[in-house]
Amino acid sequence: MQLPETAEIVLRLGAATVVGGALGINRELRHKSAGLRTLALVALGAAMAAIVITMVAGGDSSAASRALQGVLTGIGFLGAGVILHPSQEPTVIGLTTAASVWVVAVLGFACGLGAWAVAAAGTVLVLVVLVLGSYLEDAMRRRWPAPRGH
Repeated sequence: MQLPETAEIVLRLGAATVVGGALGINRELRHKSAGLRTLALVALGAAMAAIVITMVAGGDSSAASRALQGVLTGIGFLGAGVILHPSQEPTVIGLTTAASVWVVAVLGFACGLGAWAVAAAGTVLVLVVLVLGSYLEDAMRRRWPAPRGH
């Protein structure tokens, strides 16, 4: 694996920020707690971690694997903060936003490694799920409403 030059680093970091921001716009438009700035920063941070580990460890894929594990573990705590709301009644909300935080970290890491096909395809698929998924869920709820008392 060749170490990235300055222009390549800027491209990778910029791409990660754009990917995170694009997915964050979706969450922002739905008035969710993790929006454009949060998701752009998560993707940027993950990309920086990928670039730094590439520069430090060179072509050691096990080092990149360990770095990704660390990023995803840390992101799990951020996602938990999106889900848990101690001041509200006991209910689980924010799972889609938490999943968005998690997947944005992976997309940012992919950008940081220069895995452009993974980053591009992943971004498109996540946007499809976020945009079309809500329409599909609404259609399913209309077709099969929850039983009374639920």
